[in-house]
Amino acid sequence: MKKIEVLGTGCKKCVTTAEQIEAVAGELGIEVEVEKVTDPAAIMGYKVMSTPAVAIDGTLVHSGSVPNRERIESLLKG
Repeated sequence: MKKIEVLGTGCKKCVTTAEQIEAVAGELGIEVEVEKVTDPAAIMGYKVMSTPAVAIDGTLVHSGSVPNRERIESLLKG
């Protein structure tokens, strides 16, 4: 199971990112645990300057925008 953290302040883009990751993972049959991280200290720990950002298993893999479906699939399969 992949642990996915959506890093951001809880804005609409952050919520959308989390929802889309869960939806795509479900369609692909990939088991994920999605956690929304809103703590500024935790977000800065990843050196994120622009949200929403996505970390998978503790590694920052995307930041600055809502990833599109193709990008989410790539991240989940990678």
